[in-house]
Amino acid sequence: MSKIVEGLYYTNTHEWVKVEDEFAYVGITDYAQDSLGEIVFVELPEEEDQVTAGEEFSAIESVKAASDVLSPVTGIIVLVNDDLEDNPELINEDPYENWIIKVELEDKTELNKLLNASEYKEICE
Repeated sequence: MSKIVEGLYYTNTHEWVKVEDEFAYVGITDYAQDSLGEIVFVELPEEEDQVTAGEEFSAIESVKAASDVLSPVTGIIVLVNDDLEDNPELINEDPYENWIIKVELEDKTELNKLLNASEYKEICE
């Protein structure tokens, strides 16, 4: 069973969101990294890029497949996890500690459309 962290928001496309004040950290779930296998490359967006809920902002490549990463929220990227550029496997080691982007949220009501941990768990089963 994949690790699912309480208190985060999830998408049915296997991204997670951690909200702190007006900011959201976004990454992929344990289920997603496990499905992908050994991650070898993360395409990182630029700081100050606009992201829109439901649209692609990154891509992750593994030895098995490539997968687009969709933004669960709308806003401006204020920080990119540059550690993933040289060490993409960090996502395999701990996908919840190794977020991809930090976004300044444009509309917090979008969070109401996301899944909680128990709803996400049902999707993974």
